[in-house]
Amino acid sequence: MATPLEVWVEESAKLTKPSQIVWCDGSAEENERLTKRMLGDGTYIALNQTTYPGCYLHRSNPNDVARTEGLTFICTQEKIDAGPTNNWMAPADAKEKVRPLFDGAMKGRTMYVVPYIMGPAASPYSKIGVEITDSPYVAASMRIMSRMGKVALDRLGSSDDFVPGLHSIGDLSPDRRFIVHFPEEKLIWSVGSGYGGNALLGKKCFALRIASWMAREQGWMAEHMLILGLEDPSGKVTYMAAAFPSACGKTNLAMMVSALESEGYRVWTVGDDIAWMHIAPDGSLRAVNPEAGFFGVAPGTNSRTNPNVIKAIRHDTIFTNTAMTESREPWWEGMDATPPGGLTDWKGDSWSSGKSPAAHPNSRYTVPAWQSPSISPHWEDPEGLPISALIFGGRRARLAPLVYESHHWQHGVFVGATMASETTAAATGTVGVTRRDPMAMLPFCGYHMGDYFRHWLEMGSKLKNPPKIFHVNWFRRGADGTFLWPGYGENVRVLKWMLHRIEGRAGASETPIGYVPTVSSLTLDGLSISRDTLGELLAVHPSDWAEEEVAIAQFFENFGDRLPHAMRDEQKALASRLGALTSH
Repeated sequence: MATPLEVWVEESAKLTKPSQIVWCDGSAEENERLTKRMLGDGTYIALNQTTYPGCYLHRSNPNDVARTEGLTFICTQEKIDAGPTNNWMAPADAKEKVRPLFDGAMKGRTMYVVPYIMGPAASPYSKIGVEITDSPYVAASMRIMSRMGKVALDRLGSSDDFVPGLHSIGDLSPDRRFIVHFPEEKLIWSVGSGYGGNALLGKKCFALRIASWMAREQGWMAEHMLILGLEDPSGKVTYMAAAFPSACGKTNLAMMVSALESEGYRVWTVGDDIAWMHIAPDGSLRAVNPEAGFFGVAPGTNSRTNPNVIKAIRHDTIFTNTAMTESREPWWEGMDATPPGGLTDWKGDSWSSGKSPAAHPNSRYTVPAWQSPSISPHWEDPEGLPISALIFGGRRARLAPLVYESHHWQHGVFVGATMASETTAAATGTVGVTRRDPMAMLPFCGYHMGDYFRHWLEMGSKLKNPPKIFHVNWFRRGADGTFLWPGYGENVRVLKWMLHRIEGRAGASETPIGYVPTVSSLTLDGLSISRDTLGELLAVHPSDWAEEEVAIAQFFENFGDRLPHAMRDEQKALASRLGALTSH
């Protein structure tokens, strides 16, 4: 008798009509066959196999270079369940619109059946997905980003407990491009895009949008968070998870080379993008990284900003939409001070200075996590790692101090729910437009965000010893517009303060927004930073925060009666504390 997986594959094949079906086993031999095929048809370009062994460049269609949030839908029976921050379609309408795009979409192509595990292979908290795709690039990428192939099929057996995802490149027309999620069925359809964020269905589609729905149902959390371990001089490692909107240094923090390594403080990488967190039998919050690789943004990555990833990507890495040097090595803006001569741009054309960027601003590297020198020896622990701190961050030029600690869990949820970044001139032409991105989950939460805040509050009430919650801002600027904090490896000084707060041995001043470090509680040895600069970095200006509180109240209006009362209570409490301060 056919298994549920075999039945679904057969149904999908009848719809898409491929010329052949290949069940991926995840082996090195299979990967060699895929590589050979892609080199033959131009999907891959071989990079310098002496300096970058096992590395290849993939160029996607110029109209297909990023996640297409406008064409990404949550398809729930009731529109209210998708909430105001998601695009919604009724499931029946979505199937009527998208199903015809799959009809015959794989004619003349190979259908790859890609079974995969999100999470460590032996972990009870891992989940199985199966992606059907007509893209060998997707199959090869999923081998890096997940535990793919036989290991997943063996774990699944004849069970129907898997998340099915059907993907076809289609004809790459943006007019016929849809990424649709059916959370009530745990089903994903993606057509018309070969770009990783739209096509690697285990990543944002399953591990966040579908998993966030599953997590709420089942009592765990699927979060857009890095996981790191901070080792102290005694060898003890304290684990932290952190959420940042894009362009706020998430991967760099996860893989940081500590500026305090000579003092014995070292950072270990567990994950750079997604955390699945559950309540352990002892009442603590524990996290696993569901991914097996890094799908990182290349531009701006160099030996100063992220030396660990620069070492990791020197072999067995897929580069997407980067430039290529004359010696067939990958290159992107921010890699070196000066672009080398003879560059070929991401579209395959010769490039010269003054033209548009040589590498696409969203060009990527896909690399196995274990290749990073900073990877934690415990990154695949089946039970997950105990989280002692949750960190939220944004890009605020003036408002938020370098770091502050929330008063308690409920206040910390409020801090995460209201986190925001300001746009830069380079991105939009308008400086300082505040964009709120609650818990950095705005594009990824698979249901109503008011219900999502409630789930956070409920999880906290079940924890015996909830992690402390902090907010950081590496991007505060002085009156002259320059950054006040050096960032990168120096950020470990802030993590050290957090560690000492967790251990009850770091000083802090209470402010209306939370606890801010005292000047003497931050380790600043070897850092040339004036007392005035430090004062501004840690300053909380009540008039600025009074404006912020008004903006938060307006933002909360979006969620109507689904907004938990606790969030309104925290907003009013902030207003009250600010009022008390300004009335004196």
